[in-house]
Amino acid sequence: MGSEPGVPVRRQEAISVKARATVLVTGAGGGVGGVGRTVVDRLRAEGVPVRALVHHDDERAAALRALEGVEVVVGDLARGADVAHALEGCRRAYFGMSVSPAYLEATTTFAAAARESCALDLLVNISQMTVSQMDLAGAAESRQQRLHWLAEQVLDWSGVPVVHVRPTVFMENPLFGRIAVASILRDGTLRLPFGSARTSPVSARDVADVVTRLLLAPAPPTGRVYELTGARSRDMTAIAAEFSAALGRPVTYVDVPYEEWLEEDLRKLDLPPHVFEHIATMARLHHENRYDRATNDVADLLGRPPLGFDAFVGETLELRP
Repeated sequence: MGSEPGVPVRRQEAISVKARATVLVTGAGGGVGGVGRTVVDRLRAEGVPVRALVHHDDERAAALRALEGVEVVVGDLARGADVAHALEGCRRAYFGMSVSPAYLEATTTFAAAARESCALDLLVNISQMTVSQMDLAGAAESRQQRLHWLAEQVLDWSGVPVVHVRPTVFMENPLFGRIAVASILRDGTLRLPFGSARTSPVSARDVADVVTRLLLAPAPPTGRVYELTGARSRDMTAIAAEFSAALGRPVTYVDVPYEEWLEEDLRKLDLPPHVFEHIATMARLHHENRYDRATNDVADLLGRPPLGFDAFVGETLELRP
């Protein structure tokens, strides 16, 4: 179980005046599952003005500019002046960025700028559930996971009013969103080196809905930690059966030896070294059953069950039946 949710979930509840002020959303241009972009859409649906911070002025930034009520700011989260400019006039903010060696530098810069401005009454920070099992002496995790652990320390030390959201592995993570999709399309197999371990992947859409709910809460739920998972933890044979049911054709789990999987499946994605090491570590920790976790936080916060792989299949163009 995660921490007590304690946040109202009924849509018709009044949103505070402060929450109607412009909300800053970082990572709005991309990232696994597009959490930042989805948060922008959810906030606009509630009539809340948004400032979207993007790293590149590209077609994704142009699409954001086309949305009514969205101000796009191009900047670098590791540059203090850019962050300070983005925070001007904002009372609430969502902090998230893609897997990057600069993650801790960006988080520290954001924390320093937010502390200096003294403007925020709520910062929602996206982290990872592995952080809940980590400590200073741990060495089994990826560098990215260590950066998330350190980033939480920095934000807590900063005194900025923060709530940490710790999702487990995303359904949209390359483990499922690219590697599993590729093998299912190729020969109806789900090739992953997880052994008999159990896991509870979470939808990026659920994570974005939780982030939005927290950003719009009348009373800022600062100092809290929410751990987000799917509805239940199960092994890969059970997940293969979920894919089978959603697709209407057989899908079989194949437990691939880890080193073979690294060479035959993961390396073919041609990922940057930092990202490769992170995904490889996630696979190894899955095999060690480190992802056998399930909480009620998504259901408690949203008032509905977490989405399953049937929703993932319906949203994944290549797999749509």
